[in-house]
This record gives sequence, structure tokens and C-alpha cells, in this order.
Amino acid sequence: MRYFKALLLTEGAHGMVSQVEGLAKALKLDFNHCFVNLKRPWRYFPINLVPISKSVIDGKIPDQIENQLLISCGKNSIISSLFLKRNNKNLFNIHIQNPKVNFSNFDLIVAPEHDQIIGSNVLSTFGALHYITKQEVESSNNFFSKYNLSEENKIVSLILGGPNRYYDFNEIDLGNIFLSIKDIFLDKGFKLILIRSRRTPENIIDFAKKFFLNSAVIIDFVSKEFYLSALKISKTIIVTCDSTSMISECAITQKPIFVAKMKAKRRNKRFEYFLNSFKEKGIIRFLGESTDYWKYPALDETNRIATIIKERLN
Repeated sequence: MRYFKALLLTEGAHGMVSQVEGLAKALKLDFNHCFVNLKRPWRYFPINLVPISKSVIDGKIPDQIENQLLISCGKNSIISSLFLKRNNKNLFNIHIQNPKVNFSNFDLIVAPEHDQIIGSNVLSTFGALHYITKQEVESSNNFFSKYNLSEENKIVSLILGGPNRYYDFNEIDLGNIFLSIKDIFLDKGFKLILIRSRRTPENIIDFAKKFFLNSAVIIDFVSKEFYLSALKISKTIIVTCDSTSMISECAITQKPIFVAKMKAKRRNKRFEYFLNSFKEKGIIRFLGESTDYWKYPALDETNRIATIIKERLN
């Protein structure tokens, strides 16, 4: 069967949105994105203990969807996917990330290598899928021209994530990162662009403004246009270590990427696997390591996976 439309299900976090929309675009499908969660107290339960019922779903989903592809990502979208699959026999459902329920509930699962899962219906990716394309970066407008910045300048961009279960994202950790950037880049003639994400706390943006004063261009609002523009004109990119999605997105540029480490609240073997594998492939270095320029082969897992899915569907 040939599919022309997709229903996307996420709870709205940037990394999840980037993955499902990126895959839908690579499959060249029109899509409708529904933001869903689980009602309390179900969102706190292991997903295999949550009933497959519309009554536990927080968010609007259609009752009937015919001849569509469903792409979900994240724990809180799983019940919605299973409910719709049960009630729509021609629905082909794909889940991104380890669903932590029986894999047979899905037609396909797309999971990063660092999830370390295998199965007949599992496709493994190197890093995270995302919605950034190299063409999109290269064709983006220079939104920094009003700051007198262009590709002719020595520019380093810092891409900030935010707190999660593993990182506090506090001023001490960020202060150490800012000091390293000053010593390694700003004192050597680089100009700094700082890009925030939805998760970046306001106090960290205020702290950055006080720390860098007039020595950085700080974009204190969330903007995909400024994000793409920064990726285009930067010589070097720095990303905080809390987001596999942002690191994977930046790797589409083939530009040097430094990962800025922070003190973890607890160990995350999946993050460690991801960072070590990206380092072994020559995609990233850790902030403080050699700044000698390097390049690596293009990394476009989204289109690679989309090609495999098209073959499966045909």
C-alpha cells in the first residue's frame, strides 16, 4: 500500500518533534502532528502497566484514520499509537526510540544504536533522527548580518540544551563552560553566537548575558531560523552534552563539534555510548581537546532510514 499522509504523535519536546517530523518529511508525506500525553497518575507508571484506553490519553487524537502512516516518539505517545492501531486495521505504525513494550505492537521501530535493542522489525540509527537537512542549512538566510557577522568571520556557536533527569544545568557547570569558551575561542579572535532551546532556563540566559557582556551575540528566544543561520555561518559548533538530538542535528553540517560536558546527577550509559561512538567516528571532540580543524563524512540517518522504510512499504 502507498501512503500519502502521516499522523505524528509526541508530547511536544524538541527532540521528539524533530525526529517524527524529520522522518515524515524524508518520506515526503503530508502530516498532522498531535501532541499527546498520559493523564495523571498514568504518566508515572511503567508503560506496560498502562491500559490501552482512550480514557488515559491526555490530548486529542482522531478516532478513525484510514490508509495513513503513524509515527510516534517517546513514552507518552505509545498508548495513543496502540489505541489507534487496534481501531484502524490499515494503519502502519512506526515508533521511534525503545518503546519498552512488546515490539510486535508496532510494524516498525526506529531506535538509535545507543538504545541497544534488536528485533526483526527494528531499524537501528547512528545517533538520532531529526528534521534538519544540509540543504536547509546551506540555503538559510544570514539573520546575523545586523550584528555584522557572516561566514567570513571566525565564529563559534554555542547551542544550549537544558535540565533533564541527568543534568541540573546549573550556573556552576555553565560558568565552567563559558570560561573554557573564553579561553579557547574568544581570546583567540573568535566571535561567539549563543543559541538557546526551549529547555534552556531563563536564569542561564541572564547569566550568559552578564558573563559575556558585549563579547557574544545571545539569541534569547527560541528560533529555528537563527539556529539554522548560526549552523551555516559558524566555523565551529559547541553543544551541551544533555541532548543527543541537538548533537545529531549539528552533525549534518560536517563542521567540528565540541561537546561541553557537565557534571551528571547520575550515570547514563546510553548517553555515554552515544558520545563515545560519535567520538570514535571523528564527529565530536570534548570541549578542551585539540582545536585543530577536522571534518567527517556526511551523517544523514533520517534519509537513510526513510529509504529503507519506503522499500518495506512497497
